[in-house]
Amino acid sequence: MIRFECASVFSDHCVLQQNESIRVFGYAPVGVEVTATLLQGQQVLTRGACVAEEAEEGSLAYNFLAVLPGLKAGGPYELSVTCGEEQLLFRDVYVGEVWLAGGQSNMEFKLCQDREFEAAKQRAKTTNVRFFQVGQRAFVDETFRDSERQDRWMLGSEEGVDSWSAVGYYFGEKIAEATDVMVGVIGCNWGGTSAGAWQDKDSLLSDEKTAIYWTEYEDIVAKQKPEEYEAERLDYLAYHAWWEPKVGEYYATHPNATWDEVQEVYGPCRWPGPMGPKHEFRPCGLYETMLRRVTPFALAGVIYYQGESDDHRPRAYETLLTKMLSVWRREFRQEKLPFMLVQLPMHRYRDNPITDSWCTIREAQMKVHKADEYTGLAVAIDCGEYNHIHPTRKTEVGKRLALQALYHVYHLIQEAEAYGPAFKGMQVDGDRITLEFSHAEEGFCIKEDKEAVIHMPSYGFEIAGEDGRWEAAEVVFDGDRIHLSSKQISAPTQARYLWTDYAAVEIFGKNGLPLAPFWAKETSKNEKEQENV
Repeated sequence: MIRFECASVFSDHCVLQQNESIRVFGYAPVGVEVTATLLQGQQVLTRGACVAEEAEEGSLAYNFLAVLPGLKAGGPYELSVTCGEEQLLFRDVYVGEVWLAGGQSNMEFKLCQDREFEAAKQRAKTTNVRFFQVGQRAFVDETFRDSERQDRWMLGSEEGVDSWSAVGYYFGEKIAEATDVMVGVIGCNWGGTSAGAWQDKDSLLSDEKTAIYWTEYEDIVAKQKPEEYEAERLDYLAYHAWWEPKVGEYYATHPNATWDEVQEVYGPCRWPGPMGPKHEFRPCGLYETMLRRVTPFALAGVIYYQGESDDHRPRAYETLLTKMLSVWRREFRQEKLPFMLVQLPMHRYRDNPITDSWCTIREAQMKVHKADEYTGLAVAIDCGEYNHIHPTRKTEVGKRLALQALYHVYHLIQEAEAYGPAFKGMQVDGDRITLEFSHAEEGFCIKEDKEAVIHMPSYGFEIAGEDGRWEAAEVVFDGDRIHLSSKQISAPTQARYLWTDYAAVEIFGKNGLPLAPFWAKETSKNEKEQENV
C-alpha cells in the first residue's frame, strides 16, 4: 500500500504562486480520491480534487496531482489535503511570488559565506522571504524518501537562514520589497554541475552538440565493474572528507599559497571523484533526484547562475542551455516560464593558462537571451574575483537579477533601469570602427578599478582585420557611440570588448550597470544578401 503524503515542497510556511493554478502533488493509494483545499479559517478559498493513479513499482514519480484555481496574493492560510479518512494540514501558508534558484556553486553559495551576511541575517527576520532547499541527493537508495521528508520551508527568523542561497535571498528581498507580497525561493542547485545534469536523456541525445554528454558517460559506465566502482567511490569520499578541511586550514594560514604547493603538502586533489551511476555530476542525474521532486509546483520564474562547469565544451553551451530551458518549462507545465540568467563574471585562477572558454560561455548566454523572449540577462562581468571562483559579494548579482524580473515579469520598471549598455551594431569607415549600443543614450561612465589584478589596455577594446591579428584599440567616446582605431590595423573588420576570462571592468552606463562583453564582425556583402533572402 502506498503511503499517503504530499511532496516535501508542501509544508508549514510554504508559499504558493499567485494568479497561477495551484498544483498539489504527492503519493496516495491507487484509485483513492485526493482533495486539496486552501482555507482561511472555515472559509474555502479554492479547492481541487483528483484520483491517485497507478504507480510504477519503485518509481519516484508522484501519482496524484490536484489542481486548484489560482488566487491573488494573501495569507496566512491553511492547506488541507485529504485522502479517504487521512488529512494533512499545512499551516501559515501564503500565496505570493515563487522563484526557483537553479544552477551550480555560485547559486548554492550560502548566505553565511557572503561578506554582508550579518546585516542580511538581521533583515531576513522581518523581510517577506521564505526559503525551501531541495535536498542534495545524488542517487536513489533505501534512505532517499526518509531523507526527503526532512525538507521543509524555512522562515528568515530561523537559524537555518545561514544556509540559504545568498543570490536567492538578495533577489527575493528585492522582489518582496517591490511587489509587497510574500516571496518564496526554492533552492535547487549543486556546485560543480553541468547544465547536462539538469535535463533528461532524450534532450541531450536530440542534438549532436549535446549528445556527447550522455554517450561519454555511457562509455564510462559500460567499462565499469559495479563492485570496483563502489569501492573506488567510497575511498574517494573518505579521502576528500579528510583532504578538503586540511586544505582549507592551509589556505587560511597561507593565503598566497599556490595550487601546486597545496597539493605538494596534502596530496593531489581527487575531486570530483570517479564518474558513475551514483555521481552527482552524471548527466541527467539531478534532473531526476532534485528537479523532478518539485515539479510541477507553480512558479513565477527561475533565476539561474551556471556555466562554469561547462567551460570544457563552451561552444556547445548555447544549445545545452536552450534545451535545458525547454525541459524545465515542460516539467513545470509553464511553456512561457521566465528565466533570469546570470552572465558569468570575470574569473581566472592564477595558475591556469589563459583561454577564451568563459568568454564563449558569456557569449552563449547573451545569444540565448536574445533568442528567447521569456529570458532576462543579469550582466555580472564586474562581480568576479581573481583566483577565486566564488566571489563573496552576491548582493549585486541578486539586485541585477531582480531588476531583470521587475522589468520582464512584473513590468514595474523601464528597460533603461534594468540594462547596462549592450552592443547593437558596428560600422566600418576606412581604418575606423564605430560601435553602436543600446541602453547608452546618456553615454558611458568610467570607473577606475584599482583592485583588479590584470588591466587590459584601452579598457579591453581590441580590433582586428581579416587576418585575425588583434591589437589594442584607440578609444574615443562619442555620446552613445564608441570609435575604435589602431595604427597597426589599416582595414579593421572586427571588434571585441573584454574578450578574456579575467581583467578589470571599467566601463558602465550612467545607471551603474556594466557594458556587456561582446565580439562583433563586419557583415560581408554575401552575408547581407543571405540575410535579405
